[in-house]
Amino acid sequence: MKKTLALSLAAALAVMVTACSDGNGNTGPSPVNNTGTNSEASDAAGSFPLSKEKKTLKVLAIQSPYVQDYETNDFTKYYEELTNVHVDWKFAPPQEAQEKLNLALTSGDLPDVIVGFGVSSAQQMVYGQQGIFLPLNDLIDKYGVETKQLFEKYPEVKQAITAPDGSIYALSGIDRNPHTLAPQKMWIYEPWLKKLNLSMPTTTEEFEAVLKAFKTMDPNGNGKKDEIPMSGGIQDNMTNIDSLLMNSFVLHKLTSNELLFDGDGKIGADFTTDGYKEGLDYLRKLYAEGLIDNESFTQNNSQLKAQVENGDPTVGVVASSSFAQFTDVSKDRWKDFVAVPPLKGPSGLQQTPYLYYSNTGGNFLITSSAKEPELAFRWGDALFNSDISLRANIGTENVGWKKPDEGAAGLNGGPATWVRLIGFGTLQNNSWMQTTPYHFSKEMFEGLAADAVSVPRKLYEATVNSYEPYKSTKEQEVPPIFFNEAQAAELTMLQKTIMDYVQESKTRFIIGNLSLDKDWDNYLSTLNGMNLKRYLEIYNEAYNAQYKK
Repeated sequence: MKKTLALSLAAALAVMVTACSDGNGNTGPSPVNNTGTNSEASDAAGSFPLSKEKKTLKVLAIQSPYVQDYETNDFTKYYEELTNVHVDWKFAPPQEAQEKLNLALTSGDLPDVIVGFGVSSAQQMVYGQQGIFLPLNDLIDKYGVETKQLFEKYPEVKQAITAPDGSIYALSGIDRNPHTLAPQKMWIYEPWLKKLNLSMPTTTEEFEAVLKAFKTMDPNGNGKKDEIPMSGGIQDNMTNIDSLLMNSFVLHKLTSNELLFDGDGKIGADFTTDGYKEGLDYLRKLYAEGLIDNESFTQNNSQLKAQVENGDPTVGVVASSSFAQFTDVSKDRWKDFVAVPPLKGPSGLQQTPYLYYSNTGGNFLITSSAKEPELAFRWGDALFNSDISLRANIGTENVGWKKPDEGAAGLNGGPATWVRLIGFGTLQNNSWMQTTPYHFSKEMFEGLAADAVSVPRKLYEATVNSYEPYKSTKEQEVPPIFFNEAQAAELTMLQKTIMDYVQESKTRFIIGNLSLDKDWDNYLSTLNGMNLKRYLEIYNEAYNAQYKK
C-alpha cells in the first residue's frame, strides 16, 4: 500500500509539531504523519518511493558548519530510504558560495539540482533563458503537492518567484517567523533606566535625554566616566546606528537597499528625501554631544560584543536584529536589554520597517543536466512537507525535538506544540540544518515552548508588543524583482557606486566631516552624476514588467 504526503484528520488533530525558525536560525517541529517507504514506486504525486530502482541525484549545496557528515547523517538515511534516491553531494563552503555557483554555471559541469544558494533573479533569468535552469511550471502543475499548497497559502510568493516571461525557475524557502519580519530593532540596558529612575523613551527628544543621562550620571556606579550611551557596528547593517532611528524621519528599509514607493506609486530612494536629511541632522546632533560612540562606524560584531560584554556594563543602547549580534547569549548580560519601540519623530512619524515578502528566492533549481527532471522535482517538492521538513531541519523526535509537557504554553500564550532539544549552532548528525529549502509558518513558530527568559521568547514578545503595532504598509514595500540580463548588468555597476557613496556620505554627515547646510546639495548632485535617475528607472521598468501586466 503506497504512502502519500497528505495528512490524515487524526494526524492533523494530534498536537504534534511543525518546522519553524526563531530568528536566530533556530527551528522547531510541526504536525506530521508517519510517511514511510514502499516496496513499489508510484508516479502519483505525493507518493513514495519515487523510483522502484535506486536513483542518484547530483546536488550542489552550501555546506552547513553544523552538520557533521552528510553521508552518515540520520536524515540522509531516512530520506534515501523514503524516496529510494541517493544524493551525490557537491558542496561549497559558505564563504565561497557565489564563486562555486558561478564556476558551475559557466564551466558546464552542472549538478542535477542546486539548493540553498539564493540564486538571484538576474541569474535565474539569464541561465533560465539559456536553458541551463529548467522552468518548473509544468512540474509544479503535475507533481507540486506541497508547492501548490504553499502558493495557495502565500499567493505573493508565487508572484514574486515568477519571471516576467511567466516561467518559475526556482522554488523559494519561506520564513514567516514574526521576529524576522521586523528585523530593525533597538535595545536599551534596562538596569540603567531603573538606576536613574528613567522611563522608556517614546520620542526622539526623550531618547536624546536618556542618552545624556547615561553619559553624565554614572549609571553603572563605578565612579568612572566610562559609559557609552549608544554604540553600533558595520558588519551587519542592522547594527548601524541609523537602523531604527532614521525611521522617525523617513521609512528606512535596509532590507531593500533603502528603496521605497513614493507618493506617486514609483520606486524611489529614501536617501534623497528631506526626511532622510532631517534624520541625519538628528544623528549628527547625538554624535556631536558625545552620545554615539566613534567605533560605531568601524567595528565588526566581535568588537561590538567585546564592548558590551567587557567588565562593568558600559553600553546603554545598541541597534540590532537579535541579541547574538552584540552580546554573548551563553552569558547573562543580554537578558537585561529590552526593546526600544519605534520613536515618534518631530513630525509624529513612528514606524517599523516590516517585511511582507519574506521569502528567500532561488533556493531550489533543476538544471539541464538532470536526466529525470520529474524525479528531481518530486525530491525537492517533498522537502516542504511538514513531517519531512521537521526531520530535515530539526531532527527526529526525542533527538532534535520533543513534545512539550502538558499545559506548556507556546510563544503566543496558546498550547505549546514543540520543544527544541538540539540548539541551532550545535554540531550534530541528526538533520541537514537548513541546507535545503523549508517552510516556517507563523503558526508553527508560535507553538514553540520557551522559558520566560529565553532568546526566542524575548524576540517574539519584543516584535509583537513593541514593533508590530507600528509596522509599515505593504504598499510601501518594494517586492522582489526580476531583472533581465541587460538590466542586471547595468544595475550592478550603478548600485555599488551609488550605495558605497551613500554609506560614506551618511557617516561623514553624522560625524561632521560634511555639513548638511553646505554640502547637502552637492551630495544630491553627485548622486545625479552617478546616474541615480537611471538606477531607479531600471527598478521601475522591471517592477512594471513583473507586477503590472
